[in-house]
Amino acid sequence: MAFKGKGREVNREELAETFGVSLNTISSWVRNGCPFDQKGRQGKPWKFNTRDVSEWLRDQARMEAAGEAPLDEYDLKLRKLAAETAQAELELAAARKQVAPIEEFERARALENATVRANVMNVPSRVVSQLIGETDEGRFKQILAAELIQALEAAADADIELGDEDEDDSAD
Repeated sequence: MAFKGKGREVNREELAETFGVSLNTISSWVRNGCPFDQKGRQGKPWKFNTRDVSEWLRDQARMEAAGEAPLDEYDLKLRKLAAETAQAELELAAARKQVAPIEEFERARALENATVRANVMNVPSRVVSQLIGETDEGRFKQILAAELIQALEAAADADIELGDEDEDDSAD
């Protein structure tokens, strides 16, 4: 074995033994950019410099720790499969009417909030006659709380229609 700089020149098997990994791991390293001095082919063995490989591994570890590590082909395939699965599940949920577009949800929330507001804003006109002359703070609070609860329950029971916005505008 020849020495090059501070590293040793080794073949695939020796590199795997030096770093305590399998030959499959060495193949994966090469696919991910591990440096080599000679590509193996029929009659010619792979040649690696242990110093160069060690520095490459150190750089890979630094990048991974910093969250900058490039994904290998296997990781990319897994991410793609996960994304495709998530997309298919979302499409299935939409077909089953288990999800709705965010715009529809936001519009429903706005209508619910408007209904709650309208009901709560009607409380003063409904309780004013009951509260005139009332001096008992406890009774005052009881009447007001009962009316607020009734207003909120009425809002909760309201049937909110999400028809087209154009139809809502023409009804005004």
